[in-house]
Amino acid sequence: MTLDGALRTFIDDVEHVVGSTDDEHEITERLAERLSALLASDYRLPPEVTRPSSEHHVNYPLHIAPDNSWSLASVVWNPGQRTPVHGHETWGVVGIYAGAERELRYAKPTAAEAGRPLTPAGEHVWERGQVTVCCTTNDDVHAVAADGNVPTVGIHIYGANIGTLERRLYDPVTGAVRWFVSGWNALQ
Repeated sequence: MTLDGALRTFIDDVEHVVGSTDDEHEITERLAERLSALLASDYRLPPEVTRPSSEHHVNYPLHIAPDNSWSLASVVWNPGQRTPVHGHETWGVVGIYAGAERELRYAKPTAAEAGRPLTPAGEHVWERGQVTVCCTTNDDVHAVAADGNVPTVGIHIYGANIGTLERRLYDPVTGAVRWFVSGWNALQ
């Protein structure tokens, strides 16, 4: 994929923010502002990173920092698709590029709560142009689904190479945890 000028400028800006502080709350606040501006500018993602899969949601890498300190992705769901309940193990900011995303949040369990059902912590529908801080190291457990009858496309920024990072999957009923690596989907 060839980066156009707007995306290259955005990546350079994210690199500057991530390199200027270690405070994840400052990073996510500043990146949320920048992602909001990118979405408001009517920026257009390349079509090849907005294609859904009939089988599952897809994660297209837009940029991975050479030191794996952060990554930028286009994540796409077909109507009716959803993720399992999962954590990120890092900070993250998400902006809705197209469609709508239903987020089901859960309270992050403590070690003492292992093996107990997860506690629901709210639900929100994010629509085109809206941005959310999806995760910080202390607020990190959710499931997301395409909401509506058109594919959902999100632009995601994470504080690691999210495609190679070991993360938690949760069974919300039992609290059971298993580890997984999401991987990246190849551009078609």
